[in-house]
Amino acid sequence: MVMQAEEQKYYTLEDYLELEVNSQEKHEYINGEIVLMPGGMPNHNLIIGNFYAALNFALKRQPYFVFFSDQRLWIPQEPIYTYPDILVVEGALQLQEGRKDTITNPVMIAEVLSNSTEGYDRGNKFKFYRTIPCFQEYVMIDQYSMHVERYYKTEPHQWIFSEYDSAESILALHTVPCEISLADLYDKVDFEQE
Repeated sequence: MVMQAEEQKYYTLEDYLELEVNSQEKHEYINGEIVLMPGGMPNHNLIIGNFYAALNFALKRQPYFVFFSDQRLWIPQEPIYTYPDILVVEGALQLQEGRKDTITNPVMIAEVLSNSTEGYDRGNKFKFYRTIPCFQEYVMIDQYSMHVERYYKTEPHQWIFSEYDSAESILALHTVPCEISLADLYDKVDFEQE
């Protein structure tokens, strides 16, 4: 018996947007493929909520917009549509041409790492984010232990790496005026439940 490989279906950007607008679930679009995004676990959602709240409070009445998981981002050079866990825009929002629901100009992005997404978030996704001209800072937050990694851009093709792993550590963002202790970032997170 001969098994034939299942043929991979490729979608146009228009196909994706039509499907996504009418979908109950969120999907990423990566170079012609549509990929279902996994749902978040309680720790994942708590961390996003804690970080979003700190950012939103620190940046109120300042020229920044803070968004979380439901805001679509367009990365034109790849082409990719994705939903970062958190993104911050400085100044005016720039939307994808012809769209009112897709941002193109984040200055900072944060991802909460999970077992299923960690490799992608650290590797290709970070590489894709770096093609966005205004993108300056990337924060990766572990949901299984108290550990945060941050990269910020100093010059073209040069990034500074820092990591934080104690409750007393203060994550001071480089691109936006916000600081948060890891104790606050991980508030109510139960590492035993996941």
